[in-house]
Amino acid sequence: MNTTRTSLIGRSSGMSRASRIRTLTRLTVANRVSAAYLTVVGGATAVAALQPLLATGPDASLAWVWPALFTFPAFGFVAWFGEAVWGGDTPTWFFIIGIALSALAQSLALGTAWTTLRDRRRGRLTTAG
Repeated sequence: MNTTRTSLIGRSSGMSRASRIRTLTRLTVANRVSAAYLTVVGGATAVAALQPLLATGPDASLAWVWPALFTFPAFGFVAWFGEAVWGGDTPTWFFIIGIALSALAQSLALGTAWTTLRDRRRGRLTTAG
């Protein structure tokens, strides 16, 4: 009887480090749900970056609200940490890097959920023990 528990990333199944990195990359960017999510966040970020160059109105800076909202559950922690460290003077680069890392973290979560649900529907879900 096999009593070892296998995970989606394969830490206990004897996978090599390169294979684990490949699996994480596949879950983060190489499935439909993650790719669609990253496209939406990337598009909102591109529009927010181009908005001040193309628009002259005072509302051009509000375009950065959309990438933050699309990445909100994870970006909330980034905003909280920036406020705790820098107070009201959090640098812009910190928020941009935070949006990118939040999008990747949420893309990994979406990819993992998508793969798990897809495998469960197909009946390929493995159980421990």
